[in-house]
Amino acid sequence: MGEKTQVGAGARTGDGARADGGAQAGGGARDDTAEVIIRLTNLHKSFGELSVLQGVDLTVERGQVVSIIGPSGSGKSTVLRCVNGLEKIDRGVVEIEGVVVAAVGTPGAKPAPKEQIRAVLAKTGMVFQSFNLFPHMTALQNVIEAPMTVKKIPKARARELGMEKLRRVGLDDKADAFPSRLSGGQKQRVAIARALAMEPDFMLFDEPTSALDPELVGEVLDVIKSLAREHMSMMIVSHEMGFTREVSDRVIFVDNQKIVADNPPERFFNSPEHPRVAAFLDKMLN
Repeated sequence: MGEKTQVGAGARTGDGARADGGAQAGGGARDDTAEVIIRLTNLHKSFGELSVLQGVDLTVERGQVVSIIGPSGSGKSTVLRCVNGLEKIDRGVVEIEGVVVAAVGTPGAKPAPKEQIRAVLAKTGMVFQSFNLFPHMTALQNVIEAPMTVKKIPKARARELGMEKLRRVGLDDKADAFPSRLSGGQKQRVAIARALAMEPDFMLFDEPTSALDPELVGEVLDVIKSLAREHMSMMIVSHEMGFTREVSDRVIFVDNQKIVADNPPERFFNSPEHPRVAAFLDKMLN
């Protein structure tokens, strides 16, 4: 397998872009003091006879933005779904904030108690390709449903929190609008506000702009960039190469069910070492 290295969270410039002086994967210094918030070890996943992930090792440090790119069907989205428990792994270990949430076929590793797993998974925010909003609820009601149901937050406090998160994504004026009255970009921003309302420690984005018309993509990417400026830990599956380069601390390339490259964005895009990465970028950028 290609490089599977860990790097410290590089500093970002004021607009959310990563500064060039960050640690370099492989040949550069690694920040051994950084806190690992997500650790995947020897991850395997199949759907029937179709192998999707084979021996994936990956860490994300607190405050990092790690983007995952690659061809369709390479297993990118499955990585995210294994992190938050939407998919059961076949082999390997998934750890979140030091808690083993899944362990299969790995000597010496076993899952934590269920209550502890539920608690750490509740700190995971996820935004999907489709918006998955309740059509019979307003934007605000969609945002506050989980905090009230899962975290038992009183309705008055939930409404305050919900308005704060809608304001955070620039949609406080749409609080009383139903999804049918919102554009695709607005729906996705409501979905982000809904995830943020659970006050997660990290966010997972699964191609958040793939279902949007091109003119609506920017408003969603701007929200994610603002989260990066606030040092929210994130894993992002995206096909937006310019955005990936700007916002990421590390870019991971998945192909043939494996990680074949893991580099800072400047190195990944300017000097790809793996021929498969070079061919992919040539097709995507030229």
